[in-house]
Amino acid sequence: MSSACKKYLHSVIFSYINQQKKKDMTSKGFTMNELGQLNNFAIEPKVYVDQTPRAGFTEYAEKLNGRLAMIGFVSLIAVEVVTGHGLIGWLTSL
Repeated sequence: MSSACKKYLHSVIFSYINQQKKKDMTSKGFTMNELGQLNNFAIEPKVYVDQTPRAGFTEYAEKLNGRLAMIGFVSLIAVEVVTGHGLIGWLTSL
């Protein structure tokens, strides 16, 4: 094999390996710029604003409030059954 053929074969193999490396690198979080050069900096996440409300009359807050009210009401009934007095009578006897 002539040296020109060896050089050509070497350049073809090298370019194929280089392309495979670039393909592997882009799938691992690296990006490629418009010149085909690898950028090894982190990919920036897309910026978004969370539109869900954090305070006020949210669905979660209302469900939690309702559940706690039910627990309190059942607890008051249980106290009345156990002691034989209502809430006011039980508090005044303490």
